[in-house]
Amino acid sequence: MSTLSRARRGVAAGAGAVALLAGTGVAAASPGGTTLQRDVDAVRAAGVTGVLAETSAPGGTEEARAGVMDVRTGRPIPRGASFRGGSNTKTYVATVVLQLVGEGRMSLEDTVDRWLPGLVRGNGNDGRKITVRNLLQHTSGLYDYTHDLPFETREDLDAHRFDHYTSERLVGLALRHRPEFEPGETGPDGNPRWSYCNTGYVLAGMIVERVTGHRWDEEAMRRIVRPLGLTHTAFARGREFPGRHPRGYQQFEAGGPLLDATAMDYSWASSAGNLVTTAADHNRFLRALFGGRLLRPAEFAEMRRTVPDDLDGSLAGSRYGLGLMWFPLGCSKAGYWGHGGDTPGYMTRGGVTPDGRRAVTVNVSTQLEGDAGDRQDLAAGTVVRDALCAR
Repeated sequence: MSTLSRARRGVAAGAGAVALLAGTGVAAASPGGTTLQRDVDAVRAAGVTGVLAETSAPGGTEEARAGVMDVRTGRPIPRGASFRGGSNTKTYVATVVLQLVGEGRMSLEDTVDRWLPGLVRGNGNDGRKITVRNLLQHTSGLYDYTHDLPFETREDLDAHRFDHYTSERLVGLALRHRPEFEPGETGPDGNPRWSYCNTGYVLAGMIVERVTGHRWDEEAMRRIVRPLGLTHTAFARGREFPGRHPRGYQQFEAGGPLLDATAMDYSWASSAGNLVTTAADHNRFLRALFGGRLLRPAEFAEMRRTVPDDLDGSLAGSRYGLGLMWFPLGCSKAGYWGHGGDTPGYMTRGGVTPDGRRAVTVNVSTQLEGDAGDRQDLAAGTVVRDALCAR
């Protein structure tokens, strides 16, 4: 699983027949049109199969698309297409947790053991020392279970892409390993040690379920999705992939063929990355969050308390809060906020201005490797920055 845990790691899922992209062609950047369309065309020119983007602001919306829905048919990507949002899921989970904190039902300083007694034990792992804040901030030191998923090769995925995982099983994968560092440990630079960890968000989802008595995704639907009218947003607990969606394609090695990675059982992503959404829905969510519609000021301030991270590529220079990231922006010292997500065959980048007035989401239905993957990632980052700097 990518979901921002490992830059440019190749994971893919077959869907029966393997789709090869040789001879499909690459669109060049169009000489005319809007900046958004030119930037989207530039992502396509990196060699991806398809890309879509949408901006949302008080003055209206703008959408741009390039490439195809399916390399076998050559159909263009439709307006309002759905996609797998990967680690953007984490912003939803953190929002639910912070709502529960605001209601006095739990605290960010509660330990994992307070809600899941005895679950995190062994190999130096101790849930009595790890707080909810550590989980949401990636300062728990826990091992990231996604490193141990059997997705390294096409052969592995052919055998395991439809395996179903429980949250307990995912946590168990992590607990086979010693932690990377002690929870909240300070590094030589004086900052908390940080390591991106999907395991923390699986545990956060389990804690939401223990606090509320309901599945974490049911709480997210009740508290966020339905009130905001996000009619094309869901959380895939298995093989489902609602909505009209482009097929996602994945490389295993630089320059290699692209393999169809669309069909998988997404229980492996759980509350760390199983979001399905559209660009319009995701923009609405981000604008509502920064417009003060989802969190009280105290909890929203906690969400935006950041620590340095170690991400690179289009995410370089970012800082991590609670399920939310801050990024520098050349046109504004205030920067912008968002998250991003990578999952087999799909890459999502986006963000929102601090005042919540302008948001953008870009999704690429391909994960390339090597230099092409770097170009894809940086081009997608350019889409975001240009859109948020537009006036």
